[in-house]
Amino acid sequence: MNRAVKTLLLFIAFAVIVTLGRHALHSTSTTTSTTTVISPVATTTTLATPTTTTTLATTTGSDCVASGFRGTYVQGQGALGTVYDSVTLTKTSAGSCTLEGWPLVTLADQHGSVVATTNVNVPSATQSSSISFPTPSANASPTTLHLTTGSTVAFSLAYSDVPIGNETCPSAYSLRVQLVSGGGEIPVSAQYPLQPCGQFTLWLSPFYPTSS
Repeated sequence: MNRAVKTLLLFIAFAVIVTLGRHALHSTSTTTSTTTVISPVATTTTLATPTTTTTLATTTGSDCVASGFRGTYVQGQGALGTVYDSVTLTKTSAGSCTLEGWPLVTLADQHGSVVATTNVNVPSATQSSSISFPTPSANASPTTLHLTTGSTVAFSLAYSDVPIGNETCPSAYSLRVQLVSGGGEIPVSAQYPLQPCGQFTLWLSPFYPTSS
């Protein structure tokens, strides 16, 4: 085989290789990867806000503030699972004022930390109530009390010491008495621990005059 023929065959072989290579390139499939991003849906969570409805006392004059009173806890009696006690407040500051209505009372544990306390204002004598305080004045409608230096007023309180189901009734060792909103608190220590069940529920009478 002469050189011209060999050269022709090599050229033909080269042309075939190039043609097959181009065909392979055009036959290759291309896969495209697509990523879809989903934006999170905005969620609004509304938290329940605990509310407490308490009718606080009303006052006239600027001298019915907590810092002008001294409180004394008076242990009472118990009957059929209900304990009846009272708190006496003595006005130690100068000046005069009037007071009418119910106090706001919170309980504190042995470390002085306030615990969640439920106040239930006992209605006036003209309305039905499951609580009847031993002191007749505590069951009467709120009256306007005129206070001067040395005056004493009181309010009665009651609570159940009978657990409901598997409830544990922790002990409270002191009270904080609020006369009016924003008027401060009067600290009152109890001689013996209180164990109000039902989530520290206290039934409260309006303020009433004492005999002293």
